[in-house]
Amino acid sequence: MSEFDVVVIGAGAAGLAAARRIATAPLSLRVLEARDRAGGRGWTVRDETGLPIELGCGWLHSADENEWCIIAATLGFALDRTRPQWRTQWKNLGFPPADHDDFRATLERFWDRLDAGGDAEKDLPGASFLEPGSRWNGLINAISTYMNGVELDGLSARDFWRYRDTGINWRVVEGYGTLIAALADGLDISFACPAEAIDHGGRRIRIATPRGDIEARAVIVTVPTDVLAAGVPRFAPELPDKIAAAHALPLGIADKVYLRLTGGEDIPNDAHLYGAIDRVETGSYHLRPLGRPLVEGYFGGEFARELEKEGQAGFASFAVDQLAALIGNDIRKRLELIAASSWVRDPWARGSYSRARPGHADARQVLAAAVDQRLFFAGEACSRDDFSTAHGAYRSGVVAAEQAISALCG
Repeated sequence: MSEFDVVVIGAGAAGLAAARRIATAPLSLRVLEARDRAGGRGWTVRDETGLPIELGCGWLHSADENEWCIIAATLGFALDRTRPQWRTQWKNLGFPPADHDDFRATLERFWDRLDAGGDAEKDLPGASFLEPGSRWNGLINAISTYMNGVELDGLSARDFWRYRDTGINWRVVEGYGTLIAALADGLDISFACPAEAIDHGGRRIRIATPRGDIEARAVIVTVPTDVLAAGVPRFAPELPDKIAAAHALPLGIADKVYLRLTGGEDIPNDAHLYGAIDRVETGSYHLRPLGRPLVEGYFGGEFARELEKEGQAGFASFAVDQLAALIGNDIRKRLELIAASSWVRDPWARGSYSRARPGHADARQVLAAAVDQRLFFAGEACSRDDFSTAHGAYRSGVVAAEQAISALCG
């Protein structure tokens, strides 16, 4: 069958949410996925012992209102409700107590100024709200790269201010990526089948793929912004507003490295360390997450981009050096590389999650707007309040599906 009522492009969180909703309507459906797996930027792999390794999203943000928690309960996935230790450290990391207090106070003042600036008439870069000459600006900038995937000079204060966060963060014991991919069960999905072009100039929409053309009455596009900005898929007629919006909402960079930890009983569960406190170029380390014999290293922004050029070994080498400097040189022989992500080098992502360039916070609404009630757009970048999250992607997919059902079924 080469004709469908609805074709969904992408089997990540947004595409699967859209497809699930379409599947409840009297409409024929096909999902096209460029990769050979479902889940998109939610990706759980297993190490040789069977432990889940989260190379993509790992935290159920705003968990108390996150739809994935309901889905997890429905599908029998276990949730861990341990609060993250992002705001505490296992060791002082060279912080004398007074310095640690000074950093926390400086960081809180920065958040207050950034929040106030987000509601201002002019949308300024986040860096505008740093205290000039503060010795903590490097670490605050590093924190931005973990949260936003970009340094503060490239972050829209208004966009950041709009982000909704209840402060509740949980984890999926079997892996967030595993949970997302589970929504693919039973759906009609063509894997390793990217949409190369979308011709929406005729009565029916024609989608070109490596396996031939298919036609649809409506298409839901859930392609990441950096892929759209690169012209994949091509649109005919062209959609310059969509491409401009995609350029205004580039994906930030957030990468992870996982190290196996041998004999880590001397290290508390779910402990947290910053690799350094005086620079942007540092990792953030989660030790023994969920009590597992692992270290999860987190890197963001331009520093992550540079480490990607060195491959997994580059991430691991840097992480081991920082951890040895903090914990002691003996830790080196207890750490072994398991895996690392490289989202910039993934041709179907080209980054991790979206952020708005300064002055372009409203581009999210432009990206999300339907075209002629036949082309619909979804993905975390389309969410005004929940961008950069899997639940934001899910919600946008449901909205796009509802729009398509309304257009086709009346």
